[in-house]
Amino acid sequence: MTPDFLVDSPPGEPEARFLFAHGAGAAMDSEFMAAISAALAERGIEVLRFEFPYMAQRRTGGSRRPPNPMPQLLEYFREVLAQARKPGLPLFIGGKSMGGRAASLLADEYFGKGAVAGLVCFGYPFHPRGKPEKLRTAHLAELGCPALVVQGTRDPLGNREEVEAYALSPAIRLHWLEDGDHDFKPRRASGFTREQHWQSAAAAAAGFILRSRES
Repeated sequence: MTPDFLVDSPPGEPEARFLFAHGAGAAMDSEFMAAISAALAERGIEVLRFEFPYMAQRRTGGSRRPPNPMPQLLEYFREVLAQARKPGLPLFIGGKSMGGRAASLLADEYFGKGAVAGLVCFGYPFHPRGKPEKLRTAHLAELGCPALVVQGTRDPLGNREEVEAYALSPAIRLHWLEDGDHDFKPRRASGFTREQHWQSAAAAAAGFILRSRES
């Protein structure tokens, strides 16, 4: 199936392009995806949002289909990535949760080819909810592609205490959002708001992208 991109364009000429994959449960036009994409576009980055086949089929089939198996997600991500490349415009890949994990599994391969310049993950699922022993970090220990992971400090899929104990590649930078959950929502007592954390996440991602594109 041909990807149906949602494109968020900056006011002027883009300085980089970000291919942005959604998480397991929310579509490419979710509030989170839209807010992050708009904030990146304001900072000079063109964002291409897309949906994996199972999510696109939810729109027409009416049923809540589960995510495709990871090999199928990766196969489709490859197809989308091929169409997202534009000569002269640095391409970054990443996503929210599951989408970021899928991108991370392809990052080194495409970075090695010179096809992508970096990786950005928002709320990386370091382990399934309630199963901290089932880590999804093996490939992250050897990652060579420049990467940024934006993570809430109390994310149930990898909180700060857990993540700081993992053996992660020095190519990975971490940006922490105080008291944020998996969607970066903090508790009221923290003094932060969800919208503040979303803006902070986008600012960190934009800074990373604009610095890395020149490397």
